[in-house]
Amino acid sequence: MFETEVKSLKSLNHYLVKLVESRLWLKVIIALFLGVGFGLLLSPQNGWITKETADGLGNWLALPGVLFLKLVQMIMIPLIVASIITGIASNDKDSLKKLGGGVLLYFLGTTIVSVSLGVILSQLFRPGRFLHQQSLSEHNEIMTTSTKDAELSFGLENIPDAISNLLPENPLASMVNADMLSIVIFTIIIGVAVLSLDAALLRPVKILLSAIQEVCMTVVKWSMLLVPVAVFGLMAQVTSSVGLSSLSGLAYYVGVVLLGLLLLVFFYLGLVVLLGKTKPMLFLKKIRDVQLLAFSTTSSAAVMPLSLQTAEEELKVDKAISNFIIPIGATVNMDGTALYQTITTLFIAQAYGLEMSLLNIIVVIVTIVAASIGTPAIPGGGVVILASVLGSVGIPAEGIIIIIGVERLLGMFRTAVNVTGDLTACMVFNRFYGKTPVLESEKTNDKSSSKQ
Repeated sequence: MFETEVKSLKSLNHYLVKLVESRLWLKVIIALFLGVGFGLLLSPQNGWITKETADGLGNWLALPGVLFLKLVQMIMIPLIVASIITGIASNDKDSLKKLGGGVLLYFLGTTIVSVSLGVILSQLFRPGRFLHQQSLSEHNEIMTTSTKDAELSFGLENIPDAISNLLPENPLASMVNADMLSIVIFTIIIGVAVLSLDAALLRPVKILLSAIQEVCMTVVKWSMLLVPVAVFGLMAQVTSSVGLSSLSGLAYYVGVVLLGLLLLVFFYLGLVVLLGKTKPMLFLKKIRDVQLLAFSTTSSAAVMPLSLQTAEEELKVDKAISNFIIPIGATVNMDGTALYQTITTLFIAQAYGLEMSLLNIIVVIVTIVAASIGTPAIPGGGVVILASVLGSVGIPAEGIIIIIGVERLLGMFRTAVNVTGDLTACMVFNRFYGKTPVLESEKTNDKSSSKQ
């Protein structure tokens, strides 16, 4: 019975693979550049149209993007809840005890590594110093008024309340507010409790979860049709309102973020070699389709079915391990997002001229580690969490307007890194807890064929 349910979660794999084969990622990149070009034509700075007209056209251009975001946000919570419970229910209690604590510690460890890498790069390159002077002057009033009251404080006394608030007293309220960390903790507790049900009671629960997953992925399928048009419209709107000079002034910042994401991928490849005992290029070849689809959709939740199929069929990971790690990792293991939030937080602080002490930076690290664990696995989810991170460490949240023009592009890259991290975790834990070592059978076949 459970085999049927797992296939149900991956029922849209063929459709997702078709999206990759049709080069959705290339269409997205083309749409991105076309959107920037069209947005420049609409920019009031050219003097061809008024600001009011440009804003009105921008709202219409952004409509497909808004609809895409709404569709994905609408089904994100039920999809993640159903997937996590199903993943836990696929394990027996003994394997859950072995995997559960280790997986969470692993996720925490890789998140700390990514945040620390972001801090090192931010302090080494200081991208905020190179913010274009025109961008500073455009937002000078906001920066001046916001910085007056900005105090970077260490909220040590708030830590006990923050820990206790992780357990939601009202799960429905957490779902309404999209408090993802509380939702994940609640779902894990329910998933563990489901394991105690008798087989007769467990069967209808699995059927219900299977149906929920199928409905959610059907909505994802519909939303995918809007992706290229959505990217074009959103980039056109942003470019027409911000202008080319402000976008060009962020090039250095974008370069630092992309460098950090590249180094994070090298870190993953190191884990694959040292702990997964697999060649890095073989690993990258196997997960290429997942990375491309994640890049195109900017949603790690939307590509979960393809991630599961890749882990089980391409990387030879045990189903019990992949079904446990990937649904939880789609929300909890957001290393690319954590690195992006770290660099962006320090970049905005530097742009505002705020000097941060070592203690302030530690606060940023702790805050982002906690926040990234609960980042929604949806397009734009990182920006929502980033606003709360900035406010919690005393940096004006209005500074997000500085980076909003390139957020979409960076979102594509960091989502691809996020799914790479989930599949890396599958490799590592399958090496130690799986019945079949990762890609071991493939290596054996290669050796035997070469001997013949």
